[in-house]
Amino acid sequence: MLLVSAPILGVPEKTALTKVIDSGWLTMGEQVRAFEQAFADVHGAEDCVAVSSCTAALHLILHALGIGPGDEVLVPSLTFVATANAVLYVGATPVFVDIESVDVPLMSIAEAEAKCTARTKAVILVHFAGYLADREQWQKFARARGLHIVEDAAHAPGLKEVGTFGAAAAFSFYGNKNMTTAEGGAVIARDAGLLETIRQARGHGMTTGTRQRLNSRTPQYDVTMLGFNYRMDELRAAIGLVQLQNLQEWNEIRRILVMLYRRLIAKHCPAVTIPFHEPRTSAYHIMPILLPRYADRQDVIDALRAQGIQTTIHYPPVHQMTLYRELIPGTHLPRTEDFAQRELTVPLHPQITAPLVETVVVALAAAVNNCAQTGTAA
Repeated sequence: MLLVSAPILGVPEKTALTKVIDSGWLTMGEQVRAFEQAFADVHGAEDCVAVSSCTAALHLILHALGIGPGDEVLVPSLTFVATANAVLYVGATPVFVDIESVDVPLMSIAEAEAKCTARTKAVILVHFAGYLADREQWQKFARARGLHIVEDAAHAPGLKEVGTFGAAAAFSFYGNKNMTTAEGGAVIARDAGLLETIRQARGHGMTTGTRQRLNSRTPQYDVTMLGFNYRMDELRAAIGLVQLQNLQEWNEIRRILVMLYRRLIAKHCPAVTIPFHEPRTSAYHIMPILLPRYADRQDVIDALRAQGIQTTIHYPPVHQMTLYRELIPGTHLPRTEDFAQRELTVPLHPQITAPLVETVVVALAAAVNNCAQTGTAA
């Protein structure tokens, strides 16, 4: 099966894990600190905080910003559910905002403005598929309303611009991301005080960590804030250090593959469209396509699967999931819903070759053409 995404792991990662195991120190030690510094360097930041997941990163950011009950946070519905869940974790209310268009499936500023109230305290921007939102426009929007900008950068590691939009950015190192630590995440925040609050909250609000107490004269510690158990361990950090060395090269391979997909799809199945027609800075995390309205998506999925090609969907709209339908009934986002009904994600990762891209496109064209000939309704 040609997978939508696949991690690249090998001898360097195994060697790094072996060294950690041999050291006898498994969590929150030298590897985590080295990974934090290296990841910050890649993004032109002074420092960062490594955590257990991107979800934890989003929760910690909102918590450190003091967002809580009675507050509202603008979020897209075209995202993984964790984006909205993190708002609920701090007791605030997620307010779903439609996308700009099916070609630019990022949160619409105009729609965000319409959803703002006196209770709105922040906006979470999701760099969908790795494509960055418009920084200057969103900063102007946020300044005019006194809002915090939080970046959900799960799809966009390795880009210097990420982490410069506003208060902080949250990253993911889940197994299907551009680089992986299996599970894991990170926070970049330009304000040192905010970052240190996040760092302390990551480990139960304790004033020192286990490693610090080992190297000090006293094992005493205090707890000065509410905290969580969102630490990254040494094993994951060691993998991350190896993966980080390849991130820029892997992102470039992704870019080349996306350009090839665009050219071949335009040639072989022009009825299929690809979002982000205009050039835009991206880490090229996934390869989303939009099927024509006459194509039955499940038929296309089945046809590609029969050829050994996995596909998936990014994303089922969060506002239509049972939990959020019950919590926030009556939400209607027409552009998000239209996009989500027709979107299909095809394989994209650095182990894919040009002939494999062509294989995917040929199979896609056959499946879509079959839908057209049989007159299958969308």
